Amino acid sequence: MVGKLNLKSLFFSAVAAITFAGSASASDALVKADWLQDNLKSANVRVFEVSVDAGVYERGHIPGAAHLNWHTDLVDPEKRDIATRESFEKLLRDAGVDKDTTIVLYGDNNNWFAAWGASVDAP
Repeated sequence: MVGKLNLKSLFFSAVAAITFAGSASASDALVKADWLQDNLKSANVRVFEVSVDAGVYERGHIPGAAHLNWHTDLVDPEKRDIATRESFEKLLRDAGVDKDTTIVLYGDNNNWFAAWGASVDAP
């Protein structure tokens, strides 16, 4: 169940947004809360919560957001480094993301792990 969180309170600044194909320009890499609120129900937008504190998602999240666990989803288990682009792309495909999907990543701690997730997709 989604906790009682105000969408704007989760977005005191901007959140990272990337396209699956990695074709977004730097100016398109961040979206504001108003943009997300207007596009939240779009079939071409997929939102992922990535937080340092693993319990943040369970306490409340943006409606429709999926959870990415940075300990397991964004880390290469053998190298203990950023996950490979291939493994991250598979994770996103399994979550219903395709080349036409805009991905929005957000989280706690100034979106630190959301930025980590975006770096996996960086060319």
